[in-house]
Amino acid sequence: MSKIALIVGAGSGNSAAFARALAAEDYKVGLAARNIAKLDALCAKIGAHAITCDATSVDSVRDLFESMQQALGTPDVVLYNASAYTAGPITNLDPELVLDSLMQTAYGAFLVAQQAAIGMKQLGGGALFFTGATASIKGFPNFAPFAMGKFALRGLAQSLARELGPENIHVAHFIIDGGIAAPGRDLSDADADTNANDAELEPDAIAQTYMAVLNQHRSAWTHEIDLRPWVEKF
Repeated sequence: MSKIALIVGAGSGNSAAFARALAAEDYKVGLAARNIAKLDALCAKIGAHAITCDATSVDSVRDLFESMQQALGTPDVVLYNASAYTAGPITNLDPELVLDSLMQTAYGAFLVAQQAAIGMKQLGGGALFFTGATASIKGFPNFAPFAMGKFALRGLAQSLARELGPENIHVAHFIIDGGIAAPGRDLSDADADTNANDAELEPDAIAQTYMAVLNQHRSAWTHEIDLRPWVEKF
């Protein structure tokens, strides 16, 4: 099987860490985002290929996979990492911003998953990952749009796991239950008594879990896993 990966909604945090981990295992990596200028440094470091994409557009997502095919080949690993949210009391929320949040968090995931599944079926297998959040399982006050999107994303992942698993396509949903640390921070400044740096998830540590799930034997696949700092209440 080929070793080609695509990350949609790529940025400087956990998706960049996953990209670095993939490249370290000799994957050819494609990175998709609305603004790819922010990915220049990462692409230069790991030899990744950046492609502009609006995940909420049918045509843009189709063009993304066509561009991937031409530049790197058919991806057998795809991570949907894009999301958006608007927060506030239900009486004050802007319906257009709520719609955009749902489109980016859930509808875009559907469009990407559809194209990924087409390619993976042709390959005879693959891995399709989704990045969830605390809001995937818990709706907090004033965050209704984010919970709506992440609940929908989780439902999509569950449905696809049951549909595509028998076709050798590993579908997994990762619940990131906590804040993600800013990339590049100096851990040597950590206060061992307060565990200040332990209060946020390290992107490279998240990537280790992505890679562990990716490398699982299909006789023991994980569908859903949650990650949180050891000091996080849940």
